[in-house]
Amino acid sequence: MNIFIINSGSSSIKYQLFAWPNEQPLCSGLVERIGDEQATITHRVFGGETPTEQHLTLPLPDHAAGLREVVRLLTAAPGGVLQDLSEVAVVGHRVVHGGDRFTAATVIDAAVKAEIRRLFALAPLHNPANLVGIEVAEQVFPAARQVAVFDTAFHQTLPDYAFRYALPTPLYTEHGIRKYGFHGTSHQYVAAQAAAYLGRPEARLITLHLGNGCSAAAVRDDKSLDTSMGFSPLAGLVMGTRTGDLDPTILLHLQDALGYAPADVATVLNKQSGMLGLTGANDMRDIGVARAAGDPAATLAYNLYAYRIRQYVGAYTAVLGGLDALVFTAGVGENDALVRQLVCQDMGFFGLVLNEQLNQQRQPGLRDLSAPESRAKILVVPTNEELEIARQCAGLGG
Repeated sequence: MNIFIINSGSSSIKYQLFAWPNEQPLCSGLVERIGDEQATITHRVFGGETPTEQHLTLPLPDHAAGLREVVRLLTAAPGGVLQDLSEVAVVGHRVVHGGDRFTAATVIDAAVKAEIRRLFALAPLHNPANLVGIEVAEQVFPAARQVAVFDTAFHQTLPDYAFRYALPTPLYTEHGIRKYGFHGTSHQYVAAQAAAYLGRPEARLITLHLGNGCSAAAVRDDKSLDTSMGFSPLAGLVMGTRTGDLDPTILLHLQDALGYAPADVATVLNKQSGMLGLTGANDMRDIGVARAAGDPAATLAYNLYAYRIRQYVGAYTAVLGGLDALVFTAGVGENDALVRQLVCQDMGFFGLVLNEQLNQQRQPGLRDLSAPESRAKILVVPTNEELEIARQCAGLGG
């Protein structure tokens, strides 16, 4: 059978089509800069000795437009991999927030969609896009089983002292206010890859998922012990458009002293802050160009971004009782050598010493960037959330 995976991010759609059960990828692609007049699609088809690629630049006002263009590419000649969309048996969807109700892959029905919608307020950049992907896929693939895999599921192993906030108990027991954590599918996949590389299933790992959204996780024995995102994906590291950690009194000040409505506060924190708020751009590639040209705002933003990551590396090394590997993944983590350099500099006291020459090289697959004297490994592990989602979809059986 064929399994089609849709991974809708805040401004992107990653997708992959697998022939199952041999886990053979038939095609994959990435839609970027959704909402921009210059959105791009990279569509890669496998099958020959070398993959073939198409590159498109076009206006994509929203995720629905992006997904419909992807569906067209699946069957369009040249490069179409399906003769008919009915050849897709399962569509797997990455869904960011599942609350504490969903702890595993789940077949989507009306009740599941209602719960995803109910959680919009907790993941305003993602759950709406995830639901759009589901609803469009239901129309395009009416015979396929639709399955949701939730980013929050992997972090359900957090101990209570890690996921509880020091708030009045009824706010947790009656209203579910607690840390949930996100990017779980990515953290789970790269942690397993890193542990296999080390030959140590029990390895103490800090995984850094750095993209437009960013999070860190402390992982041991394939279990998440802590993670930087919290009740929503807003907490933790500095991100493309999100603040990360900040003093909660700032929210009260914005409303009481500056006259912001609650909806305006949400917009500022989720869509106007982070690297965008610091520099006017949220794509690290653009900010890197500005930094290289001497832009002081871009220089500050890079330093602030790396500083916050270093804080979490220190904290999670303590949580784990030591560190066997620091793992970089996702678009920024895999491709931005400067970010890795800034994070790892002067970390020798933690046993982390970066090989600067290897760090500058760009190669496919898992890369070990550790200097010979580094006691802990520094790894780049390309994430493959789509394969992890497909495996979980296939594991449902039926």
